[in-house]
Amino acid sequence: MTQASSLPDVIRDIQRLAPDVVRQAAAFPSSILADVAGRRGALHGRIQPLSPSMRFAGTAVTVEVRPGDNLMIHAAMAVAQPGDVIVVDGKGDLSSALMGEIMSQQCVALGIAAVVIDGAVRDSEAIRELGFPMFAAGLNPNGPTKSIAGRLNHPISIGGVTVNPGDLVVGDADGVTVIERHKAESLIPLAHEKVKAETARIAGIRNREALRPAWLEAALRAAGVIREGETL
Repeated sequence: MTQASSLPDVIRDIQRLAPDVVRQAAAFPSSILADVAGRRGALHGRIQPLSPSMRFAGTAVTVEVRPGDNLMIHAAMAVAQPGDVIVVDGKGDLSSALMGEIMSQQCVALGIAAVVIDGAVRDSEAIRELGFPMFAAGLNPNGPTKSIAGRLNHPISIGGVTVNPGDLVVGDADGVTVIERHKAESLIPLAHEKVKAETARIAGIRNREALRPAWLEAALRAAGVIREGETL
C-alpha cells in the first residue's frame, strides 16, 4: 500500500504559513506575486470575486467535492482556523451552488479569510453586502446536496493549478494566485523589488522620460523581428 492510499480522506491537521508571511503577502497584488513566482500559480480567469473590492491572503485548506455536493465544505469549515482560505475543487460545475449566504455568515463568524470555489455559489447580493471574500466560477440559484464523500486537505487541482494544503493563497480584483508554502517567504523580497521597479517605470512614463521599455529592441532582435544594429 502506498503512502498516499493510506492517508485518511479527512486530514485535520496541516502545516500553516507563519502569520507574518501572510501579513506581508497581503500587501501585494495577486499579479505581483504571480510574476515573481515565475508567471505561474494564477487560477483560470473564470474564478472571480463576487465584488472587485474583495481581497484576501491566507493559508489554503483544500477541499475536493463531487459536483453539486457541499458535504466536504462543511467539514472544512469545521476544522478550519482563523485566517485560513477554503479552496474547493468543485470540478467547474455550475449546475448548482455549493455555498450561499448562510455558510458565508458562518465563515465570517469562524474567522475564515476567504473561500475560492471552482464552481457556483448563490445569494451573491447578500454575500457582497456582507463583504466576505467569495471567489467563484459562476452563480446558480439551485442548492447543493450534502451526502457524497470527498476529501479534505489533500492536493487538489483548481483552475489549472495544483494547490496543496498550507499553500499561500492571495486574491483580489484580478483573480487568485497560489504560491507553494515552502516558497512563500522567499518571494516577499522579490515582490518588494518588483513593486519598486514598476513604480519607477510608471514614473518614467508619466514624466515622459521613458516612454519605451528599455528591453524592447533587444527582445525584438532576439525574436528576429529587427536585425542587429537596426532600431525602431
